[in-house]
Amino acid sequence: MIKFFCSTCIIISVFSIGMAQENALSLLDSNRLERSGSNHLVKVEIDASQTYQTIHNFGASDAWSIQFVGKNWPESSKKQIADLLFSRALKKDGSPKGIGLSAWRFNIGAGSMEQGEASDIKNQWRRTESFLDSVGNYNWNAQSGQVWFLKQAQKMGVNNFVGFVNSPPVHLTKNNKAFSQDGLSANIGSENYSKYAQFLVKVIQGIKENAGVKLNYVSPFNEPQWKWKCCNQEGSPWNNDEIATMTKILNDSLSKQGLETKIELTEAGQIDYLFSDFKDENRGDQINVFFNPSSKNYLGNLSHVAKKVVGHSYFSTWPTDRLVRTRKLLAQKIEETNSNLEYGMSEYTLLENNEEVKGKGRDLEMAPALYMARVLHADLTIANATFWHWWLAVSPYNYKDGLIYIDKKKDGGEIFESKLLWTLGHYSRFIEPGMIRIGTDYASDVPEHEKINGLLCSAYQSKSGNKIVLVFTNQLNEDKIIQLSGVSKQFEKMKLYITSESPHDNLRFIGEYSKNQTVSLPKRSLITCVFETN
Repeated sequence: MIKFFCSTCIIISVFSIGMAQENALSLLDSNRLERSGSNHLVKVEIDASQTYQTIHNFGASDAWSIQFVGKNWPESSKKQIADLLFSRALKKDGSPKGIGLSAWRFNIGAGSMEQGEASDIKNQWRRTESFLDSVGNYNWNAQSGQVWFLKQAQKMGVNNFVGFVNSPPVHLTKNNKAFSQDGLSANIGSENYSKYAQFLVKVIQGIKENAGVKLNYVSPFNEPQWKWKCCNQEGSPWNNDEIATMTKILNDSLSKQGLETKIELTEAGQIDYLFSDFKDENRGDQINVFFNPSSKNYLGNLSHVAKKVVGHSYFSTWPTDRLVRTRKLLAQKIEETNSNLEYGMSEYTLLENNEEVKGKGRDLEMAPALYMARVLHADLTIANATFWHWWLAVSPYNYKDGLIYIDKKKDGGEIFESKLLWTLGHYSRFIEPGMIRIGTDYASDVPEHEKINGLLCSAYQSKSGNKIVLVFTNQLNEDKIIQLSGVSKQFEKMKLYITSESPHDNLRFIGEYSKNQTVSLPKRSLITCVFETN
């Protein structure tokens, strides 16, 4: 149970005045708060002495449309997208100009784009270029559209970059394709493992030399559990023993070149594969297989293997009791195997088809955003994720997979913001790398699986203690009054930002208030409260 420190608490009441006034938030006196009724009141306690994981970053991927946008779209359009993703500047009204991502995932292509129709990947928007050509030469002008955004991200303050691979270069694969022939094993023979390692080392060096960007992490095995057969996109399955062998070779290659880049494992396509055999013992139980010292495929002692396990939140979010249960099992498995391991969630989008959400169909409004917010909250507060990355930063598809949407045109078109974008911004814009999640709770005797569908709250504090960020998600169809306690006396004011069903509420700055003022919290909305000393 969260401790309550009466001597240091300040009371802040959050009360909704409703959608009728366009979600505007205004000051309310204490008598009016009392007249609203106790059924809307939620008392939230904060305990800064109760600390959890350090948050490293929030990010998204450049696959796949960025290759066309960055290469062919007008400069003004590219900069508009970059501002929405990376900017930390403020508009005149104090609202954020963008969501300030602190990580960027660069898709290291396999070369299906150069193969064209012969690649057998039907959708050319899912083919990618490669830095390596058919005769073994490196072309650093390849993937120029992606490199433009890579450089722009760094220019705008991003300093954490991941190079991830769906398939080894087509010239190294078993079938000269960027997908698997049978789905039974890695689409690269063991005789080419060293060449694959050399390719990754060359790409890390080439991007640094030619783009000036350091890849902090390289992820050689994306969703190794899936079969990745013809003909949707680049991809390769990997069995656990193949991952272990390849990782050792890549570790040696990175060491020989004196590179600091770490290897991320394993980008499991579903988190169940991290803590159990699930549907395939050759591709499951990966926390134990790779990070238990007694395992024959132990990799945790390798100098370039990051001390973290990485997974994707797909197919584990519904029903919500499964959302909670799987993340508890994941956290428990990490604690039992190696408590020094971190967990990171590196890819998620709304693939589910259930009674609450359908993946198909573009939706720029709050319904998918609230679904995302619940998954994000669970990953951070139950699985203790140290980073959280959405899948497509920019999507041309009729699907709930993008932060930003564009016309499916290679040379330019319209740009559409989504509530998904601004919902992620409630975290990415204000929770800075290095902040620590701290204790916060309400109705502590109510099980997590019951609260997960209602009001969600989490809190984060800077290491110096001079900043606290609280994120509230109200999934309910009714307004709530929030009463906070436990905020240090050093904080005199708070800034508030809202995303709601109103078209004007896209991480909109509400205002700055003293500690005793009351403000509102509308239904089906997110509000972030920022406390910061001068």
